[in-house]
Amino acid sequence: MIELQGIPVSPGVAIGPALVLDADGYRIPRCLIAAQDAENEFARLGVAVDAVSERLETNRLETSAVAGANTGDIFAAQLQMLHDPRLHAELSRRIQTEMQSAAYAVSRVLNNYATALRKLDNPLLADRAEDVLDIEKQLLLQLGAVSRQPLSDLTEPVIVLSHVLTPSETASLDRRYVRGFCTETGGPGGHTAIVAKGLELPAVVGIGPFLDSVGTAAKIIVDGDRGRVIIDPDEPTLEHYQQQLEQRRSLAVRLAELKDLPAETADGLRIQLSANIEFPQEAHACLERGADGIGLYRTEFLYLSSEEEPSEEDHYEAYSQVIREMNGRPVVIRTLDLGADKMGHRPLAEQEHNPFLGLRSIRLSLRNLDLFRPQLRAILRAAVHGDIRIMFPLITTLAELRQARMLLNVVAEDLEESGVPYRSDIPVGMMVEVPAAVIMLDHFVREVDFFSIGTNDLAQYTLAVDRSNEYVADLYQSCDPAVLRLIAHSIEVADANNTPIAVCGEMSSNPARAMLLIGMGVRNLSVPPATLHRVKKAIRSVTTQQCREIAERVMKLQTARDVDMYLVDRLGDLVPELVVH
Repeated sequence: MIELQGIPVSPGVAIGPALVLDADGYRIPRCLIAAQDAENEFARLGVAVDAVSERLETNRLETSAVAGANTGDIFAAQLQMLHDPRLHAELSRRIQTEMQSAAYAVSRVLNNYATALRKLDNPLLADRAEDVLDIEKQLLLQLGAVSRQPLSDLTEPVIVLSHVLTPSETASLDRRYVRGFCTETGGPGGHTAIVAKGLELPAVVGIGPFLDSVGTAAKIIVDGDRGRVIIDPDEPTLEHYQQQLEQRRSLAVRLAELKDLPAETADGLRIQLSANIEFPQEAHACLERGADGIGLYRTEFLYLSSEEEPSEEDHYEAYSQVIREMNGRPVVIRTLDLGADKMGHRPLAEQEHNPFLGLRSIRLSLRNLDLFRPQLRAILRAAVHGDIRIMFPLITTLAELRQARMLLNVVAEDLEESGVPYRSDIPVGMMVEVPAAVIMLDHFVREVDFFSIGTNDLAQYTLAVDRSNEYVADLYQSCDPAVLRLIAHSIEVADANNTPIAVCGEMSSNPARAMLLIGMGVRNLSVPPATLHRVKKAIRSVTTQQCREIAERVMKLQTARDVDMYLVDRLGDLVPELVVH
């Protein structure tokens, strides 16, 4: 048995036989053609481009139908790359002037593009290298320079193992047979990861060289929750994961019955249980799982899924779709929460040594009003369709909050003067994500309508830990007593001023930690759609008093490990069916 660790990018567990792709990659040898064949060779490339273009459009339509238009737009971006005039000029020069074969020209040019992108400091642009290589491979397949992989002839369940899996390959995986996949390269921000999550395929990437270790492995286990890949598991390990898989399936069926029941404790305390989303099409899944509303609509994908900045109309259409879908339920839209290092459309800052402490979130928006105004205008316009609320991220000072609110008022006046339908009476809230905001919360509470605690960043900034840094990631603990004290203080201030406060970070999606939060006084939770049923089950299985007792005990503990161990024990006592590990 070999156990490997990678980056978890799409949750879930998958078990099956290995199907190894690209074990050795592919190399196109240098090949020159006769001068009289150059025109025909370039025409052959044109036929291949047309075929790939048609396939990309099919991928866009099929992926949009399954995972939504924003995910499908990944292939629209690839279409733009494929038809880039500079690319065609370079390929023409190599084929018709340097007499290179079409396959060799494609391989050289697109590999050079990908290499250049990987060397960039901008992670967003570096991730686009996989899109370039995807186009290269599809063109080479059409040109007959490489053989097709055996993904179209599957007749039994498999786990796909590859050096790299492109977005197109991921989108075209036959989900009747492909249970999950893992790759040697890749990262959490790549389009392959996004497509995998949209298709709900368990996936682990960035494992490093491992394909040579697979051999004729009979079984592969992909643990997309922890980033583990197990090759040829021993019987106890295989039995453990098979039991876990069966438990998950059985539990999912039982939990689905909670859809139309309220998130209410056993003694009748009603908890507002909302969902976090990134894509408009996720709204339907939230309703199917019985969400009370959208507690956090992350708007970043509008900026990351296109080669161009989203227009006001792009924002408006996305927000309107969600609001109409939710049919009167509240929708909280968080404004742009990206760093300047992730904004690949235009340079917004010089290279930053520490982006987490740099120009990001509300700071970025307030420094680039031409970026911020269209989003604010779209939110106010979309508000005419339902219960919409706006939330500003990473607020650290009163000056930032006041400036953001002032701009919101200015935008409303502009819409009024232009005669554009809008609503300006929407609730305005802020994320509580940094210790400075918690310390000053008694002042902030006078200027907002609601708070939402982002436990991910609050833990990161409180503990001085970059959670994406492998060397210190183990120090990142949202249940650290210091973080819990900040959460408790925030709840106390909000309650004293009758101001609603929610928790929308990953902490709230853990059933045991949800019980703790309820015991601390939280009455609004927002979680990923996939965890709605599990959290609701926990809520409906306990009393308010039991949650208070949990909170009282936890606040006396001194380490995050002690807190987590205690919470797992209490979950096992109170809701044993949720403990499947």
